[in-house]
Amino acid sequence: MSRLFFLLSGEHPTLPVSELVSILEAEKKAFKLAEKLDQVVRIEADVDCVASIKRRAAMVRRCCLELFACKAEYMEILEKASETPFEDYLLENESIVVRIRRVKNSAPTLDRLKLERDLGAAVVNRKRDVKVDLRNPDKTFFGVITGNRFVFGVSLAEILGGEFASRNPMKKPFFHPTGLPAKLARCMVNLARPKENDLLVDPFCGTGSILIEAGLIGCQVLGLDVSEKMIKGTRENLRFYGLDPEGLIVSDSRRLPISKADCIVTDPPYGRSSSTLGFTTKQIVEVFLQEALEVLPSRGKICIASPVEVEISKLGCKSGFRLLESHLLYVHKSLTREISVLEAA
Repeated sequence: MSRLFFLLSGEHPTLPVSELVSILEAEKKAFKLAEKLDQVVRIEADVDCVASIKRRAAMVRRCCLELFACKAEYMEILEKASETPFEDYLLENESIVVRIRRVKNSAPTLDRLKLERDLGAAVVNRKRDVKVDLRNPDKTFFGVITGNRFVFGVSLAEILGGEFASRNPMKKPFFHPTGLPAKLARCMVNLARPKENDLLVDPFCGTGSILIEAGLIGCQVLGLDVSEKMIKGTRENLRFYGLDPEGLIVSDSRRLPISKADCIVTDPPYGRSSSTLGFTTKQIVEVFLQEALEVLPSRGKICIASPVEVEISKLGCKSGFRLLESHLLYVHKSLTREISVLEAA
C-alpha cells in the first residue's frame, strides 16, 4: 500500500469525505483512513484506486501520492523536502512544476509563492536534468496548507468541476426547476455504492439527473415517475448523453412495478413545482420505503434526499432499514435537504 492524499472540494463539511469512502467501498479497494484534515483526506491504499476516484468522484479535486507531511512551518517543510528522494519519482529530462493550495486562511504567514519556488528548487537539485515548466509540465508536485499542517506529494490526477456544470439542469434538453444539480446527483449515486453494471433505480426520476450520473459511471439504470411528461423528458435527456436505460416507466412509486434493484437513489417530489398527487412528501416516502424493502437485496442501499422536516432517517429506521449516514444540505431559507443512506437488513 502507498500513502495517498486527496484534496476535497470543500463545498460541504461531510459529503466529500463520505463520497470518497463510498467509492473505495463500492470498488472493493482496500484502504485505511490515516487522517482527516480540512478539505484533505490522507489514506493508505494501492495507487490503482486513483483511477476509480477520478472516474467517479464529484467532490474530489486532486489525488496525490504523498511524499511527506509536517507542520505548516517554513523551515520544517524545507527540512522534510531535503530528506525526500525526489529523484525516485522523476524520469530523465522531465519537466516539473510545484503548485501549492492554501485551504481557507490556513497558516496565513506562510508565503505560498516563495514556498512553491523553494520546493521547486529542492526537486530540481535532486536531479539536474529536470527543468521547471510552469505552463505544460510533465509532472506536477502538489502541496496543501490546511490548518496547521502541510502535505506534499506527486499529483496523480486532477478532477475538474466544469464537467458537472455542463450537465446542470438548465444545460439539458429537457428542463424542469426540480432537477438536481449534476454534482449532487453524482455524489448521491456514489453514496449508494453501486458497482459497474449494477441496476440502479430512481423511482422519482424527474428529469433524469440521477440516472444520467449513474449511467455515466457504468450502471444500468431504470427510472420511474408518475408523470408521463417527466418520463418523456428523461428519455430525451438520457439520449442526449448517449445513455440507454433498462427502462423508463410511468408509475406510482408507492407500488413499484419491479421485482429487484441493486440500489436505489432518489429525490422524491416536494414543493410547488413538484407533483405529489395531493399527498405529502412524508406520506409518499413512508409507503415507498416499504416497497423498496421488497426489491432490494440484503445490504442493498438507498440514498434518498428530502426536506429535513420529513425526518427521512427516522422514517427509514421505522420501516426496517439501517441508517448508515445522514448529511444536512442547506439549499435556501425555506429548504434544507437531508441526504440519508439506508441499508436493507
